[in-house]
Amino acid sequence: MKIRILGLAIGDLEAGCDFYEHQQPGLGVYFLDTLFSDIEALLLYAGVHAQVFGYFRALSKRFPYAIYYKVNGEDIEIWRVLDCRQNPRRTAEALRG
Repeated sequence: MKIRILGLAIGDLEAGCDFYEHQQPGLGVYFLDTLFSDIEALLLYAGVHAQVFGYFRALSKRFPYAIYYKVNGEDIEIWRVLDCRQNPRRTAEALRG
């Protein structure tokens, strides 16, 4: 299997990195390291997570973020990486497109 991170998810990761970097220098890099580690773990655990809004949802271990992904044949496609603290309606809208 291989992991593909789609454009919207890359934008989500960049926005999260910027947010945490403004909170404390270096925290944005730690955020990215953590989320990429969580994404990499999908090579072992893809497909075992609960489905929400038509996507599998893996929760980050250290940050309040959810990784929304689909398994497409041999590919794991990361569609969005969203902050769990936002209004659930906003999450639903982000996942609808």
